[in-house]
Amino acid sequence: MLSTKDIPLSTATGKSGLRLLISSRDAVSLRDLQSVCQRLPGLEVSSRLVSNGHVDPLYGLERLPDLLLVRVSHLWREELSALLQRPAHERPPMLVCGSLSEQDGMRLAMQAGARDVLPEPLVETELVAALNRLVMEIRDGNEGEGKLVAIMGAKGGSGTTLLACNLAQQLSTRGGTTLLLDLDLQFGSVTHYLDVQQSHSHLEVLQQIKGLDAVALRGFCSHFSPTLHVLGGRAGELCLPQDAHTDQLDALLQLARTSYDWVVVDLPRQIDHLTSSVLEQADRVFVVAQQSVSHLRDASSLVRILRDDLGVRGENLQVVVNRFDKSAAVSVKDIGEALRCANLLKLPNDFNAVSQSQNTGVPLGLCAPRSPITVALNQMTDELVGVQISNKRGLLNRAFHRLFRG
Repeated sequence: MLSTKDIPLSTATGKSGLRLLISSRDAVSLRDLQSVCQRLPGLEVSSRLVSNGHVDPLYGLERLPDLLLVRVSHLWREELSALLQRPAHERPPMLVCGSLSEQDGMRLAMQAGARDVLPEPLVETELVAALNRLVMEIRDGNEGEGKLVAIMGAKGGSGTTLLACNLAQQLSTRGGTTLLLDLDLQFGSVTHYLDVQQSHSHLEVLQQIKGLDAVALRGFCSHFSPTLHVLGGRAGELCLPQDAHTDQLDALLQLARTSYDWVVVDLPRQIDHLTSSVLEQADRVFVVAQQSVSHLRDASSLVRILRDDLGVRGENLQVVVNRFDKSAAVSVKDIGEALRCANLLKLPNDFNAVSQSQNTGVPLGLCAPRSPITVALNQMTDELVGVQISNKRGLLNRAFHRLFRG
């Protein structure tokens, strides 16, 4: 049985705000953390002194906090693993402090959902800054935030960039302003698919992101149309993964989501610090595969990582079967059963239309609007922006809708 002591603390303003829970096994550390946090306005602080038993800082809570500050102990592996076992939606935005010098500890903390890890001895100004960033992230994210769509291929040549570019173009015409971000730092090709010239690179933006606002970000992008902006690499520029940092990418995504209605990210086929950050924040993740045994094998591994290691929820994960052929040896049913995905999306194999689009740099919606693959892309767009959902009303609701519309 978990033995805890919950001590409610009032905020500095005396008004209720975001609920922060501080959890620690050390009473002295807990008291020190309280003394800092309770001075911050807009926080309703409570604490939990874990003295024995269960290692999950959230165990037994009837109501989850808005923010969680965990001071890990010598049992850090068990404490973080307990949090990681929870579904992603049951893990509030979190800060971790304590002795986590080992690389495994840092990795496990980030997998559990930590926005930042603060080493000991703890510096008060760093804690305050980290809490303020977390509060701003939550408040900015509650309303008025654009949707983030991530697209990753299960295997090389799956058609990820094809889907990313054409879906972004469809969203820009029917869903609102859209940013297409190419995160393949070395071999990105979205600029070729849309035939735009990149005067500024994504690396340049990442390195300057702390000083940018929405207007500056739009100025750094190439403009395919007034509602579709593109940010990728410059031709001939060598960019290594270590040149870009997670905090820079997180800041870029946050700014992009407050500046655009949609952010579509074309991800390379790899799991690293950058792709993991995007995948964990995405409102929808599309995994693109084709009907072959090798694609099915790699897709199974990728989907497992997304679900089990990165905490992508099932309703946010969608598998797209590109170049669909109903007579293929590997059927859609085989893929659905192997990946545990009930509703697979299918993009027909339309070689001529796709080839013309790629060679001319004109999206399918413009060069082949009646092509079967364009129709399928239209349906994907409708589902994302909610048209399909609103049309699937019950009979009584449809009757009332017609009645009040005359």
